[in-house]
Amino acid sequence: MKKRNKQIPSFKSEKEEHAFWSQNDSSEYIDWDKAEKSVFPELKPSLKSISLRLPESMIAQLKSLANKQDVPYQSLVKTYLARQINQEIAN
Repeated sequence: MKKRNKQIPSFKSEKEEHAFWSQNDSSEYIDWDKAEKSVFPELKPSLKSISLRLPESMIAQLKSLANKQDVPYQSLVKTYLARQINQEIAN
């Protein structure tokens, strides 16, 4: 006999939902064996601004490299960070 999943409650806010899922096992509410893969091509990642203090000489070098690649230097920094993060995770 297959167990029935619990009913997912209604939430008044995203904060309330986050608190619920951080304390409850989703497998009690969702039959993951029936889950299907989804693709969300229009979904944009959340961005957060940070302050980062860098030596002026490093910024000048970044701007020069970015100019050679015809990209904004902030985009080049993100590319470098993403590459290094992926490399560290792979090791």
